[in-house]
Amino acid sequence: MSQAILNKQTMRQRGFVNFGAGLEASLTNYLLSGTKGQPQPVVRMGATILMYTDRHAVTIVEVKGKRIAVQQDRAIRTDDNGMSECQSYRFEADPQAPVTWYSLRKTGAWVRCGDSFNGQRLRIGERNEYHDYSF
Repeated sequence: MSQAILNKQTMRQRGFVNFGAGLEASLTNYLLSGTKGQPQPVVRMGATILMYTDRHAVTIVEVKGKRIAVQQDRAIRTDDNGMSECQSYRFEADPQAPVTWYSLRKTGAWVRCGDSFNGQRLRIGERNEYHDYSF
């Protein structure tokens, strides 16, 4: 059995979903990237960058029509669980962090500027941090 098949089988067992065109991501992050129920973005509001399986807390620093700029927050672990799925954090704004722009697409999804429709997405209205130690 090829390594690619083993990897896909392992990914399905871990809750990953194939969304076509070779795009596979965690079901949790896919559901969080849904477009319904996200509030209108405002400066200083929290948001979450949805990576492959990881999530990163950000602060909205600028809103220009259908584009928003974010800076990644400092996420400080508040638990003693080590390399665990049970993680808790407190967040501090980091004004020195690089600015990344996202645009609102026709589907209602916030996608990083320059990315295709399947690009990196943003969840507006809540800060969330998660590091997947299994990768």
